[in-house]
Amino acid sequence: MKYFLITILLLLSWNVKSQDTIQSDNQKDLKIGLVLSGGGAKGLAHIGVLKVIDSLGIQIDYIAGTSMGAIVGSLYASGYSGKDIDSIFEDVDFDKIINDNLPRAAKTFYERDNSEKYAVTLPFDKFKLKLPSALSRGQNTLSLLSKLTLHVCDINDFSKLPIPFFCIATNVETGKAVILDKGSLSQAITASGAFPSLFQPVIIDDQILIDGGVVNNYPIDELKAKGMDVIIGVDVQDDLATREELKSAPNILLQINNYRTINDMKEKSKKTDVYIKPDITDYTVISFSDGEKIIENGTLAAIKKRDALEKIASMQTQKKKTFEPIKPIDSVQINAIVINGNDKYTRAYVLGKLKFKQDEKIKYSSLVEGVNNLAATNNFESVVHQLRSSQNKNGYDLFFDLKESPKRTFLKFGIHYDDLYKSAALINITRKRLLFNNDVASLDFVLGDNIRYNFEYYIDKGFYWSIGLVSRFNQFQKNIPASALLSEEDLININVNKLDVELNDLTNQFYLQTLFRKDFALTLGAEHKRLKILSETIITQNNNDETIFENSDYLSLFGKLKFDTYDNKYFPNEGIFFDGDFHLYLYSSDFNNNFSEYSIAKATIGYSKSFGNFSANLTTQGGFTIGEDTSPYLNFVLGGYGQNLINNFTSFYGYDYLSIPGDSFVKGVITFDYELFKKHHVNFAANYANVADNIFDSGEWITTPDFSGYALGYSFETFLGPIEAKYTWSPEVKTGIWFFNLGFWF
Repeated sequence: MKYFLITILLLLSWNVKSQDTIQSDNQKDLKIGLVLSGGGAKGLAHIGVLKVIDSLGIQIDYIAGTSMGAIVGSLYASGYSGKDIDSIFEDVDFDKIINDNLPRAAKTFYERDNSEKYAVTLPFDKFKLKLPSALSRGQNTLSLLSKLTLHVCDINDFSKLPIPFFCIATNVETGKAVILDKGSLSQAITASGAFPSLFQPVIIDDQILIDGGVVNNYPIDELKAKGMDVIIGVDVQDDLATREELKSAPNILLQINNYRTINDMKEKSKKTDVYIKPDITDYTVISFSDGEKIIENGTLAAIKKRDALEKIASMQTQKKKTFEPIKPIDSVQINAIVINGNDKYTRAYVLGKLKFKQDEKIKYSSLVEGVNNLAATNNFESVVHQLRSSQNKNGYDLFFDLKESPKRTFLKFGIHYDDLYKSAALINITRKRLLFNNDVASLDFVLGDNIRYNFEYYIDKGFYWSIGLVSRFNQFQKNIPASALLSEEDLININVNKLDVELNDLTNQFYLQTLFRKDFALTLGAEHKRLKILSETIITQNNNDETIFENSDYLSLFGKLKFDTYDNKYFPNEGIFFDGDFHLYLYSSDFNNNFSEYSIAKATIGYSKSFGNFSANLTTQGGFTIGEDTSPYLNFVLGGYGQNLINNFTSFYGYDYLSIPGDSFVKGVITFDYELFKKHHVNFAANYANVADNIFDSGEWITTPDFSGYALGYSFETFLGPIEAKYTWSPEVKTGIWFFNLGFWF
């Protein structure tokens, strides 16, 4: 009994000592580290975990992350709560981020025309094709992260952030891990998330950096070295796939890449005090459309560890820091603009693309648009910008680090099919800086049922007068109504309804163009046109093989005024469009001996508005001839479906191509488009027109429409361009016509 009492007293004494030790440890608060792994879209699960950590009041003392873990972790470290980050990612268009899809508004008219007809662009140097280093330059990613971290832009040492932070990248030259804990926060996390082949590498301190997950996807050892007592870790990496899942080459390559990281996690998971493994088996690195479910799975995984997390919270004496809500940034004062890395392109050229100047207060959206304008020229491999608070006055200084692209020659390709030109394969060669630093020469050669070419040379001077040269040749053969070419008297004498016509058009232009703003262009120029129209349907006594209706050269002066804020050329959801054209024909070689000086004026006005997945587009067009010229071959002709139609040909649903001629017309179109699924469209259109000679003199242009037509179609957006099928019908013709289109129009 005596020994028993002695034993009890010893145990009580030890227990008191143990409690004293815990109390002593609590006086020196536990240091809690948080490590977040990479995993692409699966990394959105980190947000759910952070929301649980916030709800329990856990104070995180240091954060380490890789790839998506670096992005989410840096936002948390810079003062956002888990709930804030959830709201941020709800509004992010990940397709736009991943594809580096710079807004159409960021491009000049010339750049828009180029980007909207080629399916594939490849660098071409020394007669060798080169593949791009990545699908995306990461420009949209950097712009977004720069905006989100602007409130900490002056913190160059990441340990001085509201929560100390570092992330991991990979030096692609050495294969070694690089700890990024200083410099530009937005640039560092962009480098950590630069997934190979998807995003191009990021250069920091003369190191070429890619995704840190290549060498260290879970930097727990580096975090422990910061003096952390307890580590909370969130792992969103894949497990090894089964044989049933290894059905494709990408899956096998991903499995090979996962060998090392999964093997590393066997040891790293044991070093993690609270190891959280969300269920992400049904998702991939690009499953951003499932973001809500992935975040929810992160929340559920953290709740399963609630007891361990609550214990950590109870052991912390230091209360969780609270930060002021981070206000959205609407405008910034730009006091100075510092540009580094420009050699071939002058400061004036760069500022001309930015569309704003220093000592100016601008909307933040204007800053992003300016950066996009510069990136959209494709004259720079990278456009890195950073705002820093000005030292002596309110506002920011804007710093640019540019890397000019050494690539000057490109091969571009496209394919197309429509019911007028039929099948076509496009081969283009583009050469930048051919004669001057800011010029570009481009030659399209179209092979197929109708051989064509288009040559353009453009000297881009921004808001100053730019200079352009164009030479293009078009040809097609089409069975058209005889009334489009023959007079009423000829129709009676010849008695034919249809003519199989071959048209050849060679057009050469020299023009000057200036921009009032990036969406408003005025063009003045001179044009030579050689037009030849012939048919084998009618055989004359002088020529047993064909009849030539027109074979003349024309000289004219022209002016164009264009305003375009459409967000998409083929499926506009928002914006206004205006295109006005005036041609004064001064001379003709006059094949038919009936030429006299005359003018043609025409205009198109469009407006688009969207309501969720539904959009409406209203377009009106009109044109008229001034003068007494009796040649009908440059008159307006309506019918068919298409874009980029030459001369004064205009599409009109319900009628075949080149069906309704006249020297003047008015037309209205209303189109309703519903996006069933992403990039899948169902659309309905109705168009009405009056077309005849002198309708503006007779007042017929405001009478009940003589022509009408309707279209019901399905369209699918692809990298080749839209794939479209439209069934059209007109109550006047009373027969249906199908129109098909494949690829961008050129």
